[in-house]
Amino acid sequence: MVAERTHLDHAATTPVRPEAQAAVAEGLRDWANPSSPHAAGRAARAALEDARARIRSVLDWDGELIFTSGATESIAIALAHADCTGRAVSAIEHDSVLRAAGDATRLPVRPNGALDMDVLAAVVGRGERPLVAVQAVNSELGTAQDLAGIAAIVRDAGGLLFADCAQSAGKVPLPDADLMAVSAHKFGGPPGIGALLVRDFAMLRATGGQEFGYRGGTENLPGALAMAAALEAADRLDDGTAAWLAELQPALLDLRMKVADQGGTVLADPGRPAAILSIAMPGMKAAAQLIRFDLAGIAVSAGSACSSGSLKTSHVLDAIRAPADLADSAIRVSVGWTTTPGDIARFAEAWTGIAQDARSRAA
Repeated sequence: MVAERTHLDHAATTPVRPEAQAAVAEGLRDWANPSSPHAAGRAARAALEDARARIRSVLDWDGELIFTSGATESIAIALAHADCTGRAVSAIEHDSVLRAAGDATRLPVRPNGALDMDVLAAVVGRGERPLVAVQAVNSELGTAQDLAGIAAIVRDAGGLLFADCAQSAGKVPLPDADLMAVSAHKFGGPPGIGALLVRDFAMLRATGGQEFGYRGGTENLPGALAMAAALEAADRLDDGTAAWLAELQPALLDLRMKVADQGGTVLADPGRPAAILSIAMPGMKAAAQLIRFDLAGIAVSAGSACSSGSLKTSHVLDAIRAPADLADSAIRVSVGWTTTPGDIARFAEAWTGIAQDARSRAA
């Protein structure tokens, strides 16, 4: 048995910060339904609105904020109710976006994971008023899209830009988008709480119920308080990048160099401060690697947590046209606020040993 485990699957979920745990306890202790008209309900409403204001302040967001159960619900609301006549999504979106988008136009990406801007311009120039969905930071590759450039093209065509920010919020600044999905458990909050950010409610058709008429169900006050506390606890540098992410970059650069030395490949290498890397090991399939790393006490994944149990090749790797041998051997390594340089060094040592063993077996 391994006494100490190393969690390098933060893109799936990251540990709940102690400040968020304390905030959940506070919300449960003083619980009342924020929609109730009595004194306790009014106090709960005041606390909920305070949490909303705190989250908007930390995210530097001057638009509207709708609390949801997480990014998946935020995505579903945005894709279904944005006031647009067409839908287009990048080919490397999270499965939840592709499901919500249905038969929407798929926008191709280049081998580095960047959206093909020429195709985007052609699609949005067809005369529709489209909603274009592009993930800010890809959940399998760590690729950050040029959302400023994408926004310019989309808005010139009279459309709206939706950004899935589940992997970027709380780590880097929000992009210039019209609607955005945020998930608390990706930055140290609890599961079951997130938000849909909307620049102007006129961009979204109301459906009735709570949250200004855009989402039914009793508001999750403990979750909202914890989400605010987690964001406030995130340490940031002057440029908005989380300090822990900047501090890990030397260790991640060293990891990329060791992977290259052993004949491995970092797919669509972000090259910039990134919390996610997709690493292909020659000669060993991803499923076999996951077992080896798990036995070594290291938690990683193959693709997103929603699809890592599937035997199918990742649609993301298909979209970037990764060669079959690389796609079959790619695992995802993702870091978070609890990760140390030592954790990354431990993974690099284990990866090197497994890669060498794979080569010796193939010889």
